[in-house]
Amino acid sequence: METQEFDIAIVGAGLVGASLACAVAQQQRAQSLRIALIEASSDAQHYTGEAFDPRVVALTQASLNLLKKLDVWDEIESTRVCAYRDMHVWDGEGTAEIHFNSADVRANHLGHIVENSVIVNVLRKKIAQLSQITVIQPASVQALENGNGVAIKLNNGQTVFARLLIAADGAHSTVRELAEFETREWDYGHKAIITTVQTELPNQLTAWQRFMRTGPLAFLPLPTVNGKYFCSIVWSAQSELADELIQLSDDQFNHRLAQAFEFKLGKINHSAERFVVPLRQRHAKNYVQPHIALVGDAAHNIHPLAGQGVNLGLLDVSALSQEIGRALERNIPLNDFSILRRYQRQRLASNLVMMTAMEAFKRLFGNESLLLTWLRNTGMRRLNSLTELKKIIVKAAMGLE
Repeated sequence: METQEFDIAIVGAGLVGASLACAVAQQQRAQSLRIALIEASSDAQHYTGEAFDPRVVALTQASLNLLKKLDVWDEIESTRVCAYRDMHVWDGEGTAEIHFNSADVRANHLGHIVENSVIVNVLRKKIAQLSQITVIQPASVQALENGNGVAIKLNNGQTVFARLLIAADGAHSTVRELAEFETREWDYGHKAIITTVQTELPNQLTAWQRFMRTGPLAFLPLPTVNGKYFCSIVWSAQSELADELIQLSDDQFNHRLAQAFEFKLGKINHSAERFVVPLRQRHAKNYVQPHIALVGDAAHNIHPLAGQGVNLGLLDVSALSQEIGRALERNIPLNDFSILRRYQRQRLASNLVMMTAMEAFKRLFGNESLLLTWLRNTGMRRLNSLTELKKIIVKAAMGLE
């Protein structure tokens, strides 16, 4: 089979990969660029408008700005989105709590909860309008040969050659493994249970998070449908507890969940199918090597307690697409390693800071020490009274600082 040649090949057409394809194709001098978007699954994530997708993202303002720049936000917003104004966090082992409000920073919202399938569906529509992008699907990467570019051998017998290969193929990235990127990683000994629930009381357009000794529990607001109230939940728990919870009947699980959430939204009237995801920290020591770059979960995989995974990936997209745009404007060849080095300088340290903060947070709230519990509660109460410091935290959480 004849080799197809491209300027850029992106492996993975999920939220991060599809965003990157759009972002690169819409750079000022990208009209003649040839971009391959390689996806292993047989079909795109379809939004049906019926049941909620259990996978959601809490989009920050920075992520929202990128989606607006890609000219996809209006359609996403008109499909199904829940803008939230408040965030309520409390320590399940004490009495302290912190409340954040968008009015603190003179904003209309703190963020938007959107189903992954909604975003990907709109991005794929945009991709269909961009002549520079060729979607190769279903196809998975079997081998790589790195020379003056990368020869990518696919399982369908096809070979693709690209001057620049970008891995957006997730936490278990095949490209990262084949290219032998080194990682630092460890198992948390926790699993996340993900599902959609219908609550007795309205979600108050608030993102809720309770920290417990066994792991954090988040309720993320979803739109009201036919007078019924919904939330997406992420319950991170020690593996033994998660295994127990996943085996419960729906009624038993709903009661345990409402109890763990201290009945903040009343009873759980219904829960959808439960999914369980083992939690593992993973960070590539380098995001780049000649002709190859990692973005999103292929580069970094963090604990979901702050919901920052996709937002970090979209910041990668913004940084790398800008560097590619800069190279096009200056007629720098896309296989010039300086492009990738600049991207890594922008993103690696920043992501590492976020990952370190999340790890410290997890360990702080997972510790049973009475002294640490007292210090946590004292610190949270103090923070809740410091308006200016809360403003800084809110702006950072929104991706504005």
